[in-house]
Amino acid sequence: MLIERLKRYEVSKVQGPEVKPHFLTGEERFYIKKMAQKKSNYVPIGKRGVFGGVILNMHLHWKRHETVKVICKPCKPGQIQEYVDEIARLSGGIPIQIIANDTIVFYRGREYVQPEIMYPIDTLSKKRALEKSKYEQSLESVRHFIAIAEKELALYYRHVALYDDPNNRSSYSILDDSRSTCEKRNDEIGEENYSAGESISSDLELPQIDDYCSDDKQSFSEFEFEDTDESSSDDLDSGEEETSITEVAYGEIVEY
Repeated sequence: MLIERLKRYEVSKVQGPEVKPHFLTGEERFYIKKMAQKKSNYVPIGKRGVFGGVILNMHLHWKRHETVKVICKPCKPGQIQEYVDEIARLSGGIPIQIIANDTIVFYRGREYVQPEIMYPIDTLSKKRALEKSKYEQSLESVRHFIAIAEKELALYYRHVALYDDPNNRSSYSILDDSRSTCEKRNDEIGEENYSAGESISSDLELPQIDDYCSDDKQSFSEFEFEDTDESSSDDLDSGEEETSITEVAYGEIVEY
């Protein structure tokens, strides 16, 4: 649709004035470059591109100046050369220098004569050039979004090839998959914890249990032996005290 509309703005090209850049020597080109750098006259090219008004302004500048700068903003990469060829064909000027990929210096020529019709026939008007630029911008944006959509579609097909189409899967299958993934994750975590515990137990050097048991038995037996000795000695002391008390008591009773 947009391409068909753009075809309405196509204009058949007519042969313009002849360009003879080979007549300029190296010294003349160097002199013209220096002269163009000193002067500040220029013709802008905007979003409309090259149309009849640009060529008309160039001829008006050449009435008083030998050179003119054509500043192209915005200018896409590689588009500057198209502007050079188109302007040279329409105006008959000689391109001298391209500065910073957005400025072109044109020389009018030695035998320049201002044409009677300074507005070329095979160019668009200002209004139609603006309409054409709008269609070109919309076509460029559509192509950009088509490229993005193609990339996303390729990624989707790759995802379907790897993980199956998600639209064909039921809710139960999705729940089962989520449960299976959770179970797998839990198993992995349990295995990791078990392996970590084994590594820690292998690193630590624990003493043998039998040694601890034997040591505890010996200490317990010694403790019991000491307790029995103390208890026997206490019993003997208490027996002696009781006999003495009874004797004393018996003696007191006898004496009374």
